[in-house]
Amino acid sequence: MTEHTVKSYGEELSHLTAEVTRMGGLAEAQVADAIECIARRDAGLAQSVVGRDERLDTLQVEIERKAFRLIALRQPMAVDLRHAVAALKISMNLERCGDLAKNIGKRALILNDAEPMSALTRSIERMGRLVQSRLKDVLDAYTASDVQRAIGVWSSDEEVDEHYNSIFRELLTYMMGDPRTINACTHLLFVAKNLERIGDHATNIAENIHFELTGEEIISQRPKLDVIAQ
Repeated sequence: MTEHTVKSYGEELSHLTAEVTRMGGLAEAQVADAIECIARRDAGLAQSVVGRDERLDTLQVEIERKAFRLIALRQPMAVDLRHAVAALKISMNLERCGDLAKNIGKRALILNDAEPMSALTRSIERMGRLVQSRLKDVLDAYTASDVQRAIGVWSSDEEVDEHYNSIFRELLTYMMGDPRTINACTHLLFVAKNLERIGDHATNIAENIHFELTGEEIISQRPKLDVIAQ
């Protein structure tokens, strides 16, 4: 393999990583704005979150195409193959995070027509900030090739589940106390479930990073609570 070919190959791998990093930044912003539009009852921001999802879809397709092309034409081995496969898998998880943020944006628009429920909204916001921090940490771990930071995110998944179960019980209490809140509470429950799923995708990404950097699967069972109302 000539020096020019080796350089081109290395540039392709670096470009793939950069594209995933860029997609991660967009997904992180989508999740942050989705949480903000629930907290502030901001219809304009909610519409923006819904409208921007297409950018993530397009970028994921582009990353997938480039990863498959690199694997097919370069036939990478060992760590290089793991880099390409990790980029592909992480982009798929990020695309799902964007879909879930979009769903939160849609529900925020509906919730704007209901009476504010400040206590419940604050609970959702706290859970959202936790999930947002997990996503940021795992994306930072990917950028820095930091396996210990990725494991830290993987190990903390249970905390997100605890928040979800607490919110479920809180919503159930509201609905039992005042049936008029059932519609709004149902939408908030779906918002909480979407946040819980984003937390799961952050954990998936942590597992992808661990395999990329070590060549080994995490053999321990994922620390996860049974969540209510799957």
